[in-house]
Order: sequence, then structure tokens, then C-alpha cells
Amino acid sequence: MDAMFRPRHSACLSRIDIPTLPSHVRAVLEGIDELFVYELAMNVRFRQVKSRNGLLLRGKYGWAEAAPFWDYDPVESATWLEGAIDTALSPRLRLYHDTVPVNVTIPVVSPDAARERVMRSGGCTTAKVKVADPGVSLDDDVERVRAVAHALAHTVGKAARVRIDANAAWNVEEAIRAIELFDEAASTVGGIEYVEQPCASIDELVHVRHAVRVPIAADESIRRACDPLEVARAGAADIAIIKIAPLGGVRKALQIAEETGLQPVISSALESSIGIQSAVRAAASIPGELLACGLATASFFTSDLVAEPVRVEAGALPVRDLAPDMRLLASPVDEALRIRWVQRLSAMALHLQEQQ
Repeated sequence: MDAMFRPRHSACLSRIDIPTLPSHVRAVLEGIDELFVYELAMNVRFRQVKSRNGLLLRGKYGWAEAAPFWDYDPVESATWLEGAIDTALSPRLRLYHDTVPVNVTIPVVSPDAARERVMRSGGCTTAKVKVADPGVSLDDDVERVRAVAHALAHTVGKAARVRIDANAAWNVEEAIRAIELFDEAASTVGGIEYVEQPCASIDELVHVRHAVRVPIAADESIRRACDPLEVARAGAADIAIIKIAPLGGVRKALQIAEETGLQPVISSALESSIGIQSAVRAAASIPGELLACGLATASFFTSDLVAEPVRVEAGALPVRDLAPDMRLLASPVDEALRIRWVQRLSAMALHLQEQQ
């Protein structure tokens, strides 16, 4: 549904006056002193969308972002809002790292375009390849993975890693067959590092995990679950994909990551540079060696909300403090989109207030 609101500019920003909002919204936003709606155009279709929009808000400890996708209902979306508020109003965590290693994310593009993204990744030694999009053949996915593996093997050698993300597209039999093919296609880098969410249900993940040699990572089975720890208790995964906003903010997401007992990989939910920086800080607060995080997605946008967007250097993102570029107010979002976000904010806030 994002596609129905095409930005007139590559980056658009509009202020929402908090005093004009209903009382239940103001109560939920207590401590938040700035609120905006944004929209960003994308240079590639990703997760079936070509533009991204959401809310930016500022509290005592800085800026945060709440941008649930439009197919999420108010109940699920409210967790994103709650997380953004908590991030903006909570003291910063102790940092163990100045930079965070990241993977380059390869969307559903041709093998040549996939190679080019590897070469322009800013030194990433790990690539996450999106597979199993509707209407895309398994053969095409395999060739994309093969191209990425060859490109990484050529550029970074033994440090190269390739992981794939199926977004719960397969049943058990399809997953086992596909994973074996992808593992062979990535043989030049030692096979697939892990496969992210090959199937939808936890029972299916358990069956696949026992049938293949490739480690299994859980994403939707954690961030969209009533009980995000169930996947670990069931022995359904080796790795936990941790997305800060859908899990309720930095502190709650890191608590879930720790309680799973699984190896965490902090990843983007396709946010602007401001949302990505919240995730970078979360990853930097995890002691010990980090697996490459899925946070190098700012390159999917034609522009960004900050004057100097996050940029990968030597395969990593630095910890920074970011704020929106207020010059973007000269390019406001479409009024219909602004009103729609105000209405959605009201529905999310109502749910949060009912939970108190």
C-alpha cells in the first residue's frame, strides 16, 4: 500500500503539531517534543514496496523512528510506536564497539546487478541475498546467489560469507531442496552461512533445521510472534534476527535477544538513517564479537532524512548521533499521507493506552 503515496520529491518531511492531537495520543506521547511524518523514495523494489514512510519523534535522549509497514494492524504497529518512544526517552546504553560490521543486502535483481551491489557495498565481507519473491523462479534465485558468492570470493577471499532470506516462503520440502541448491551455489565461499526464516511455522523450522546442514535463523518467528522466545524453546533456530522497532525498542529487543540464548544479528526494518542508527547503537551495546548486522539498507533510498546519511566504510557502520535535516520541511509529504499517519497514530496510541 506504500506505493499509493508516491513522494513528489525523493525525501519529504511534514511536522505534526502535538498539541492538536487527541488527548489519548498526547498522553502516550508524553515527553516527546517533536513529531514528523516522512516519506522516502526507493531506487529498487524491496519487500514489495517502492517508497517508505513513517514517523520521526524526538525525546530527551534524541530521535527515534516508528515506521510499521501498512499491512500491519494497529495492535502490531503499536509495538513500533512504543519502541520509538522508549528509545527517545531512555538513557543510552553502554557501548562496547565504535563500529558495527554489516552485510550488504541484495534484493531481487539480476545476477549482474547483484555483483555490482557487492562491488559497491563499501567493503562488506558478508552478503544477504533475498530469495523466493513471488513470481521469481528458484533457478533465478540460485543464479543470483552464485553471482554474489563469486563476487565476494573474488573481492574478499576467505572472509566472504553469504546468507539468504526467504521471508517464510517455503514449505518443508521446498525449503530443504532450495537450501541444498543455494548451499552448492555458494560453494566458492564455503556454502551458505545461514538461511533466514525459510518457513512460516516453528514446527516447520524444526523439521528443516534437522534436515539440513545450514544453520537456521528466525526473523518473523520472533518479531511477529505472541511469544518471541518460543522459537528458541522449540529448538527451531540457531540465530535470532533482532529488529529493534518491531520488538518494542532498543531495551526490549536486546532483552529478547539475550533471553533466546541464540546468536543475535541486529537487522533493519527498512528504516531511514535515523532508525538505522538506533539499531547500530543497539548492536554496539552487545559485548563480544558480532556477526555482520543487516543494517546497510540506506542505499535503497534515493535520498535520506539527514544531511549526511549513514554510509558503510570498511564493511561497517560507525555509531553516530543523527537528526533530521529540517530543510526537508520545504518538501512536505502528500497531505493525504500526513492525515493517514495521524489517524494511524491515534489507533496505535489507543491500543497502548488500553494496555496500561
